[in-house]
Amino acid sequence: MTTVPKQQKPRPTNSRDERFRSDVHTEAVQAALAKYKERKMPMPSKRRSVLVHSSVETYTPPDTSSASEDEGSLRRPGRLASTSLQSHSNVEPWLDRVIQGSSTSSSASSTSSHPGGRPAATLAGSAAHAHIDLHSAPPDVTTGLVEHSHCERPQLASVRGVPRGYSGSILETAGGKLWSRSLKLAYTLLNKLTSKNEPLLKPGDRVALVFPNSDPVMFMVAFYGCLLAELVPVPIEVPLTRKDAGSQQVGFLLGSCGVTLALTTDACQKGLPKAQTGEVATFKGWPPLAWLVVDGKHLTKPPKDWHPLAQDMGAETAYIEYKTSKEGSTVGVTVSHASLLAQCRALTQACGYSEAETLTNVLDFKRDAGLWHGVLTSVMNRMHVISIPYALMKVNPLSWIQKVCSYKARAALVKSRDMHWSLLAQRGQRDVSLSSLRMLIVADGANPWSISSCDAFLNVFQSRGLRPEVICPCASSPEALTVAIRRPPDLGGPPPRKAVLSMNGLSYGVIRVDTEEKLSVLTVQDVGQVMPGANVCVVKVEGTPYLCKTDEVGEICVNSSATGAGYYGLLGITKNIFETIPVTAGGVPVSDGPFTRTGLLGFVGPDNLVFVVGKLDGLMVVGVRRHNADDIVATALAVEPMKFVYRGRIAVFSVTVLHDDRIVLVAEQRPDASEEDSFQWMSRVLQAIDSIHQVGVYCLALVPANTLPKAPLGGIHISETKQRFLEGMLHPCNVLMCPHTCVTNLPKPRQKQPEVGPASMIVGNLVAGKRIAQASGRELAHLEDSDQARKFLFLPDVLQWRAHTTPDHPLFLLLNAKGTVTSTATCIQLHKKAERVAAALMEKARVSAGDHVALVYPPGVDLIAAFYGCLYCGCVPVTVRPPHPQNLATTLPTVKMIVEVSKSACVLTTQAIMRLLKSKEAAAAVDVRTWPTILDTDDIPKKKVASIFRPPSPDVLAYLDFSVSTTGILAGVKMSHAATSALCRSIKLQCELYPSRQIAICLDPYCGLGFALWCLCSVYSGHQSVLVPPLELESNVSLWLSAVSQYKARVTFCSYSVMEMCTKGLGAQTGVLRMKGVNLSCVRTCMVVAEERPRIALTQSFSKLFKDLGLPARAVSTTFGCRVNVAICLQPNRLGKLAEQGTAGPDPTTVYVDMRALRHDRVRLVERGSPHSLPLTESGKILPGVKVIIAHTETKGPLGDSHLGEIWVSSPHNATGYYTVYGEESLHADHFSARLSFGDTQTIWARTGYLGFLRRTELTDASGERHDALYVVGSLDETLELRGMRYHPIDIETSVIRAHRSIAECAVFTWTNLLVVVVELDGLEQDALDLVALVTNVVLEEHHLVVGVVVIVDPGVIPINSRGEKQRMHLRDGFLADQLDPIYVAYNM
Repeated sequence: MTTVPKQQKPRPTNSRDERFRSDVHTEAVQAALAKYKERKMPMPSKRRSVLVHSSVETYTPPDTSSASEDEGSLRRPGRLASTSLQSHSNVEPWLDRVIQGSSTSSSASSTSSHPGGRPAATLAGSAAHAHIDLHSAPPDVTTGLVEHSHCERPQLASVRGVPRGYSGSILETAGGKLWSRSLKLAYTLLNKLTSKNEPLLKPGDRVALVFPNSDPVMFMVAFYGCLLAELVPVPIEVPLTRKDAGSQQVGFLLGSCGVTLALTTDACQKGLPKAQTGEVATFKGWPPLAWLVVDGKHLTKPPKDWHPLAQDMGAETAYIEYKTSKEGSTVGVTVSHASLLAQCRALTQACGYSEAETLTNVLDFKRDAGLWHGVLTSVMNRMHVISIPYALMKVNPLSWIQKVCSYKARAALVKSRDMHWSLLAQRGQRDVSLSSLRMLIVADGANPWSISSCDAFLNVFQSRGLRPEVICPCASSPEALTVAIRRPPDLGGPPPRKAVLSMNGLSYGVIRVDTEEKLSVLTVQDVGQVMPGANVCVVKVEGTPYLCKTDEVGEICVNSSATGAGYYGLLGITKNIFETIPVTAGGVPVSDGPFTRTGLLGFVGPDNLVFVVGKLDGLMVVGVRRHNADDIVATALAVEPMKFVYRGRIAVFSVTVLHDDRIVLVAEQRPDASEEDSFQWMSRVLQAIDSIHQVGVYCLALVPANTLPKAPLGGIHISETKQRFLEGMLHPCNVLMCPHTCVTNLPKPRQKQPEVGPASMIVGNLVAGKRIAQASGRELAHLEDSDQARKFLFLPDVLQWRAHTTPDHPLFLLLNAKGTVTSTATCIQLHKKAERVAAALMEKARVSAGDHVALVYPPGVDLIAAFYGCLYCGCVPVTVRPPHPQNLATTLPTVKMIVEVSKSACVLTTQAIMRLLKSKEAAAAVDVRTWPTILDTDDIPKKKVASIFRPPSPDVLAYLDFSVSTTGILAGVKMSHAATSALCRSIKLQCELYPSRQIAICLDPYCGLGFALWCLCSVYSGHQSVLVPPLELESNVSLWLSAVSQYKARVTFCSYSVMEMCTKGLGAQTGVLRMKGVNLSCVRTCMVVAEERPRIALTQSFSKLFKDLGLPARAVSTTFGCRVNVAICLQPNRLGKLAEQGTAGPDPTTVYVDMRALRHDRVRLVERGSPHSLPLTESGKILPGVKVIIAHTETKGPLGDSHLGEIWVSSPHNATGYYTVYGEESLHADHFSARLSFGDTQTIWARTGYLGFLRRTELTDASGERHDALYVVGSLDETLELRGMRYHPIDIETSVIRAHRSIAECAVFTWTNLLVVVVELDGLEQDALDLVALVTNVVLEEHHLVVGVVVIVDPGVIPINSRGEKQRMHLRDGFLADQLDPIYVAYNM
C-alpha cells in the first residue's frame, strides 16, 4: 500500500474558517456594513517597536477557535512521532459472551515499515461464541417523551473468552492481542505494583491514562486493562510543559480523584519534562504520580490459571472523562459500566454498526464521541477502526478522505473543522471516492455553524460519490454522552430539516422563524432524533426546571440509561445536573426518572427532530438578552476582507464589569496585517455585531498569530484566554474598547440642587446639635517661654545677636552623597558670609533697598548666606532652584520665568551656574541677553557693610516664596518680616527647638516649609541642622537615614519623594544597613512635609520597613501647608519637659470615609474594610496661633463638624498676598482676605484652596480640651468635575495603580469632558496593551466613570515636583501638544 503523502502547500490567502461560513450570513454582514457610512474613528497611536510579531508558518490549514472548547484543555498536540499500526483481537469482560475480534489501525503520518516489521497476516477469525443481536428492536423513529422499547441485557453466561487468532494489521504488525495484552496489564496492575507487600492498587481505584493522540492501540490496551482489573481509567491529555493551559486544573481533578498512578507509552514517557533526578517532573498543581509504561516488556505475563473477576459491575464506575467548564475548572464525569454498555448498544443500533465494518476516526479517542465510537462500540461490534491523529491532519488534511477511499470505510467520524480543512486541500485530488460511506458522523453537529461546513463539503464531494443522506450530524455532551444523532433513511431516519431563526428572537430565548429580516438570522440543521431508549425534554435554563413552551429555547435534558452518573466527588452540582426533575407549569414532575442536563440549548422540532442553537458554556447574558459566543464569532468571521484573522482563530467570552456581563472578542491577526487594516477591520466588526446582534462589544483585542492558549486539539482554550485577559497577560497588539456604547447601567449623573443658604446651614447644625467646624492651635499669648529671639522683630537682628553671644555655636552641617560634611557654618561664619554678600550686592550690582534678588544656588550654606546677605542690605530674596545641566530645555525656562515674574534686579549664584546660564545650550532654551546682572559669590572680597539695613516696620516684605502649584500655576507669595518671625516662633514651640537640639532635614530649600526649615528656623531657634540635599539620595539612597542615625537626630523632616526613594530603594537592604550600624531608635518624630492629602500607604510601609532598624512605630507623622500658609499643621511626638508632664498631644487618628459620598461633597464615616472606604489620616496638630475653619465652597458660610468644605486659615504667619506680574491680584485677593458670609464675619481668613473637614475626636489634647482633627482630602483646583460629581485624581490613580503590577505610576486629568488616564509602564512594551482593558475596568468598577483615553508611557514621563507631587496640568499640556512620546494611545469609543 502506498503511504499517505504529506501535503504542505501554502494556504490560499483568502481562505478562512469555512466552518463558520454561511453565504446567507456573509451577505447579511455585508449588507449590515453597507448601512454604515465609513465612520471616522480616532486611530489608536502606537510606537513602532510594539509591533513585533512572532513569525508564523503560514501554510498550516486554518484552525478554528470559536467558543467551542470541546477540545478539552491540555496540550498542543502533534509532538509525538508516528507509531506503527497495530491490531489485535479483543475481548471485553463485561461483554463476556461476545468474544470480539476487531482490528484497529492507526494511520500515522508516513511510516512504511519498522525494522522487524512482519508481513501482514490475513484477517483470520473463527466464529464468535455468541453474538448479541441488537437489531431485535424495531427501527426507532419516535422521540420526545415516547418510551423506547429497551433492549434487555442478555444474561451473562459463564463463557470464558477464548482469544481467537489475531487479525493482522494493515501496514505492519506490532503483534500481540488486545485481550492478552490487556490481561497482562491487568495482572501487572493488580499484582506486581507493590509497596511493602501491600498491593498498590485495589479494585475501584482511579488510574490516569496519559497517551498521545497518535497511539490508539496502546491506549486501548491500557483502557481495557484497567477495566479487566476493575480499575477506573481517567484519560487526560499529555502535558507538554510544566505550564500548559489548564494543566493546574487537571492536576486538581487527578488529586480529587485520588490518582497515584499514570499509565503511558515508552515514547511519551521519554518526551515528558523531567526533573533533575531523571524522574518525570511534577506538574504545577498535580499530585505526586508513579508512571508505568504499558509497552510489552514492562508487563508480567499472568499465570495460566489467573483470570480477572468477571462480575457484573452494573452501577460501579467504569471510567471518568474530564470536562473543562466555562470558568476553566476541570471536573470528572463518571460513567458506570451499565451506562457504558447501554451507550454502546444505543450507538450500535442508531448507527447500524455491524461486524468487520471499517470506521475512520479523526477525533480524539480518549473522550467523547471518539472514545464511544472508536474504542468502545467498535470493540463490542468487532469493527476495524482507522485512527487519524491530529498531527497528521495538520500536515495532510486529506488523510482521512484518502483512508476512507483506500479502505472502503463504511463510516467516518469527523468534526466540521476536518471537513473544512479537507475542502481547502482537495483542489489537486481527483482520484478520491467517498461512495463507500454510509454514515459520515459530524460529531460537533450541535454547533449551529457546522451546517455551513456540511453544505460546502457536500457541494464539493457529491461529485466524488458522497451521497447527501450520508451526512449525519450528532449532538453530545460529557454529561449525557450522545444526545441525538441523525440516522440515514435506511436506518429509518426522517428527512433532514433546516430552521431559519431570528437572531433577535433567540436572544430573548424564543424561536421565531424569520421571514422578512434577512440580516440577522441563524440557520440551524437538525441533529436527528434522540438515542434509542431515551426520553428528551427542554427546560428553562435558570431556576426551577420548568418545561419550555414549544416556541421557547431551553436546555435539552435526557432521561436514559446511557448517561453519565455524576461529577466525581461533587455531590451538590451532580444533583443539579444529573438528577433534574423537569416539571410542568403546574409544578407536576414530567416523569418518574431523573433527567440529565446536557448543557445544550435548543428545541424539539417537527418529526421529533432535535435542534441545537448553542451551548450553555458559550452563553453570555447582556442585560436581559442572551447571546451565543459562537454566533458572534461567526459574525466577526463574515466581515470582509478576511485578511486579518489568522486561521479563523477568534475567541469570544464575557467578563463582568459593573454588575453586568460585557462581551470581549479576541482574534489572532495575520502576521502581514497592517495597523490601518486591522483598525478598519475592528471597527467593521463592531458595526456588524451591533447591527446583527444589537449588542455592543466591550473590548476587541487583536493578538499576534499563534499566541492564544491552545486546547489539546488546536482550538482556542477559552477560559485560559479569559484568565489572561483579566490578569493582563494576553499581550495584544491592538485594542479597541467601547465602554461608552455598552455600559448603559451607570448611575444617573448627579443633578446640582439649589444650595442651602449659609444661615439655614448654621440653624440646621444647631438644631441637629452639631457644632460649627472650627479648631485652633495653642494660644501664643499663654505660652511663656525663655525665648530670647522674641526680643527681636527681624531675623537679621537674631543672626547678629547669635553671632555676638554664641559665635562658635554650629548652626549648619551640609552632607554630600558619601555622607561626609562638605561645609559647616557657625553663627559668626554665617554672619560674616552674609556681610560679604551684602557688600557685593551694594557695590557691584548697585541694588537699592527693596529690590528683588534671585538666588540661584544648589542646596547648601551659600544659599543661606546669600539669603541673609540680601536681608542685610534691605533686598528681597527669591530662592530659585537652579537649572538641571542635563535638562536645560525644560528646567531653564522655569528659572527665567521666576526671575522675570519676580522682577529681580540681580541674580546671585555660583560660578558654575553662572557659566551655565550664559552658555550656548542655555541660549537655545531662553533669551540669555535679557538676564539681569548676574553675580557669582564664590570668591567675593572680605568686606564689612557700613550698616545693616533695618526695615521701617515689621510689615515690610522680607522674602518672596515662588512655587509651581500642582495645577501648573507659578505662584509667588509675599512674606513680611512679622510673618517670618511668627512662622519661626510657631514651629519652634510646636517642635520644641532649642540650641541644644540637632535636627536632620532632607528637603529642598526653595519654597514652602522646606525653605523655612533650611534658611529660617535654625537662625531663629539656634538648633543645629544637618542638611541632606534630596538630590544626593539619587547616588546614595541610604544617606538620609545614615545621617539621622549618625547624628542621633531626634527630629527629622523629609518629603514624600524622599520617603518613596527609601522605601523602594532600601526595601531589601535593611539587613545591610543594620550591619553598617544604622540605628533609628533615636528618632522621636519624622515629619513628612506636604501640601496634599497624607499618603497613608507610603507612610505605613515606611514605618513597617524601618521598624527593623529601630524606628519607633509612632514616629512618622505628616504636616500640612499650602501657598497661603506654609505651616498649618505639624505633628511632632511630644518631647522634653511637656512629655514628662503627661501633656503630650494625641496620636494622629485615621478615619474611613465613603468614597461615593465624598464625590457628592459629603463625609460619611464607615467601618474599616467596608466597600468603597477610603482611609484618611489627620494632617497633624494645628500650630500655635493658627485657627482653622471649614467653609462652604460656594456660599462661604461656616460648615458643621464632619462636613466637607474648603479649609480656611487665620494666623500671624499667613502670607500677605500673591506676587504676580499679570495683575491677577484681584482674582486672588479673597485668597488672603476672605470673610465668612455668616456668623463670625469679622475675622480675616486666608483660603487654602484645599477641601477637608474637621472632626472632634474622643481624645484630649495638652490643655485638656477635646482634640479637633483636621483631615485634608485634596486640592480644589485639581478636582475633576465629571457626571456632576467631584472626583479627586489621587483616588482614581490609586485604583489604576492597583490594576496591574506593571503600572509604575499613573496620573489622570480631563480633556473636553473625557477622562484621560496616563499610565507609566514598568515592563516590556509588548505588554503595554494589556493595561488598556484593566484600567478601563477598574475605573468603571470603583468610580463609575468611563475612561475616554488611555495613554501608556515610559517610566518617568509623569512630571513630579520637588515635593513629590504630580504635575498633572503639565502632563495635560504635554499630551495635547503631543510631546509625551507614548507607547500607545487608546481612544475608548
